[in-house]
Amino acid sequence: MGKKSIKENKNIYQETREGCGLTREKAGEIMQYVSADRIEKIENERSLPRPEEVLAMSECYNSPELCNYFCTHECQIGMKYTPEVEAKELSQIVLETLAFFDKFNNLKNRFVEISVDGKITEDEETDFAEIQKNLDNLSAAVDSLKFWVEKSTRKNQEV
Repeated sequence: MGKKSIKENKNIYQETREGCGLTREKAGEIMQYVSADRIEKIENERSLPRPEEVLAMSECYNSPELCNYFCTHECQIGMKYTPEVEAKELSQIVLETLAFFDKFNNLKNRFVEISVDGKITEDEETDFAEIQKNLDNLSAAVDSLKFWVEKSTRKNQEV
């Protein structure tokens, strides 16, 4: 059995593994092709994880948000194009989504006005930026819902 870590500044990979109650050895056994030694190097930041390793860890630890973390913090393409998504409880996701719909009902007519001619003029930029911000918030809520569903589905399959 592995010893308990007393390291203070643990990275997300170590925190997530430990949160599942797994030792590096047990996690390596479950993932098969990611060894305990490789996990140790990733957790101690002596080596960056490869995408396929993050995917294996996310599945092993039932933590799809690890993939989003990797893309938004360690992948050059992801850092530019992928928004960071927070894992949330279902009730919070639902309330945020409903709040979006309430707010967007007020903005939808303006969205149509701005979009009808296929261009955004200078006087429309502020309103369009507000609309875009709201759409980004909806997208984040949808991504959080995907994480929640994936985690719940895996939990139900284990039971």
